[in-house]
Amino acid sequence: MDSFLSAADTALRTLFATPHASGHNPSQGIAEAPLEPAQKRLSGALMRVNHVGEVCAQALYTAQAAVTRDPQLREHLLAAAREESDHLAWTHQRLEALGQRPSLLNPLWFAGAFALGLVAAKISDRASLGFVAETERQVAAHLQSHLERLPEADLASRAVVARMKEDEERHAAQARASGALELPAPVKGAMRLAARVMTTTAHHI
Repeated sequence: MDSFLSAADTALRTLFATPHASGHNPSQGIAEAPLEPAQKRLSGALMRVNHVGEVCAQALYTAQAAVTRDPQLREHLLAAAREESDHLAWTHQRLEALGQRPSLLNPLWFAGAFALGLVAAKISDRASLGFVAETERQVAAHLQSHLERLPEADLASRAVVARMKEDEERHAAQARASGALELPAPVKGAMRLAARVMTTTAHHI
């Protein structure tokens, strides 16, 4: 019960509170670039997608931590969630700087990711870790594509995305080192399809 009360608190803070980072913001000290309106809209749309990813990360890790009975794994998941909360704050700050808003569908994204985390964790801890490893691998690839699409002049957004990519790759490696189960190809494909739907929608809404 305590775990699920904590999960509810995380949901409320993620969706309705202004996030605050505990770590150094990679964009700190970088001056805002004089972007063209189209460039600013593009940067804003990409950072909105990244912000959605961090909302989902909070849901995923919180759900898995609530279900696992392994204290060491629970602490690992909660530590990753705390690090992802920095990403949530950084992307939120970039949205504000670019004059853009978060996705209007964030409650839906959180609920979906939370449900997936519960299902994965109910199967087994190794399946849960496998889901983390594959999710983080796909997110890192997605962030790389954003680095290729962000305006060259938007150094602040690029610094945030580059740091996030490093962290996601580390999370994936840690999950694999902890015994993550290799997910079947159809499951990976379904995850890519779901991510495509989410990112395409969040780009605009």
